[in-house]
Amino acid sequence: MANTETALKEAMTSIEGAIGVALVDYNSGMALGTLGGGKELDLNVAAAGNTDVMRAKVRAMEMLNIQESIEDILITLGSQYHLMRPLTGRSGKGLFLYLALDRKRANLAMARHRLRAVEESLEV
Repeated sequence: MANTETALKEAMTSIEGAIGVALVDYNSGMALGTLGGGKELDLNVAAAGNTDVMRAKVRAMEMLNIQESIEDILITLGSQYHLMRPLTGRSGKGLFLYLALDRKRANLAMARHRLRAVEESLEV
């Protein structure tokens, strides 16, 4: 089992095209850990903003009485992919991984696969 810092490093090094990654508490909108980002992407701002996306999807599923869990949420931009993956373990309730990818360098299917592996190995 990996701690937050190790898991974020694994995401940045094992996922081709990774720009930045964060572990986010979607109750508060705070990033509990970040790696990457920089001038082109403020991960703390992204964490707060994408918390609204996660909350909205959870609310919509509740209103629709959908009893399934969210595997991941994908936002496609002209030059980037943004992935959000809720943590499924009991200790990760209310947390999600946020990953930004350079669309030209990333393989979306592999990124989703690797992010799932990172999420499964993460112990909070």
